[in-house]
This record gives sequence, C-alpha cells and structure tokens, in this order.
Amino acid sequence: MARKRAPGYENQREHILARAAELFALRGYSATSMNEVAVACGLSKPTLYHYFRDKDALLVDIAEGHVLRLQGLVAEVIAAELPAQERLRELIRRFVTEYANAQHAHRVLTEDVKFLPLADQQRILDTERAVVAGFAQAVGELRPDLERAALTKALAMLLFGMINWMFTWLRPKGALGYDDMAPMVADLFFGGLPAVKLVAGASMENAQPE
Repeated sequence: MARKRAPGYENQREHILARAAELFALRGYSATSMNEVAVACGLSKPTLYHYFRDKDALLVDIAEGHVLRLQGLVAEVIAAELPAQERLRELIRRFVTEYANAQHAHRVLTEDVKFLPLADQQRILDTERAVVAGFAQAVGELRPDLERAALTKALAMLLFGMINWMFTWLRPKGALGYDDMAPMVADLFFGGLPAVKLVAGASMENAQPE
C-alpha cells in the first residue's frame, strides 16, 4: 500500500519551490546548493530530500510548472472565442498579471533550463512553443500576409520581449502598476503591427524560444 502523505504536504512542496525559484533567480542555479535551499525553507536537508530527490527535480518542477500555467492561460483565453485583437489583448493582460506574481519562476525558465538533461529541456521547450503559437495565431488572423510569410512567430517573440523586459525596470510599488502597463503594451504592439512591412524572401520559420 502506498504511503499516505501528511496533511500540508502540497503546501510545503509549493513553499519549497517558491523559495528555490527565488534563490535560483537571484544567485543562479549552479551557485545554489540543496543545503542553501533547505536553510531558506527552514528545513533540514534530509527533510528537503523527502520532497525532491535532487536539484534537477526542483528545477524541472519550477520551470515546467510555470510554463504549463502559461499554456493553461492560453487555452482559457482561446476557449473564450474572442475576436483576434481582443484575444491578443486578453493574452497580454493575463501574461503580465501572471509574470508579476511569478518573476522568479520566469527568470528560472528563461535562464536555467539549459542545465537540465536534454529530454527535460525538449519537453519544456515544446510547451513554450505551444504558448508562442497561441499568440502567433492571433497575429496571423490580424495580418494574414505575415502568416503566409512565416513572420508571426517572430512578431510574437518580439511581443514577449517587450513583456519580459518590462519586469527588469518596472517597480512594483511605483506610480505605474502592472494593470496600467498591460494595455500600454497592447496599444504599442497594435499601433506598430499595421506598419510592419514584408521583406522579399524573408522568413522566420526558425523563430522559437531559446
């Protein structure tokens, strides 16, 4: 018979993931030890290993958990069957809100997945591509010519760059909040999208999350 988990197991597990994500984001994955994670969580090292077998397991759960949440947001917005522009605006709003509450996990996703075994990297990258595809599809509906030229992924990645970069300079308690910034990002993107010109022979079929 499987051993029954103690009450609060999942809460403790989520606490460990949050603290580990913070350490990995601030110190770097390679520079952070399991002992440091245990200390940050107020746990003994053996207790930490009861929840996660090693540091790779922590990294997988942080990165994959985050990107799966993003994939879920995309699925929810698509299921609402909004017109393309409204859908993309809602995606931007939902992602800005999600990133605001998961900055450490997002930094880990973008910077530390390279330390994982190739099979784990590929699985996470495939999920990232599905997330980007949700944005690119809306861009293609707004500009079918860009879809035909295989440029929608590149433009979606530029949009992600704008969202991601915002979190390096925006102060959470400043005059502008995330709720203020999300429509600005959308307005800037939609204001510039009609001006994008096709370049003869240009294609960005290889545009993908790194």
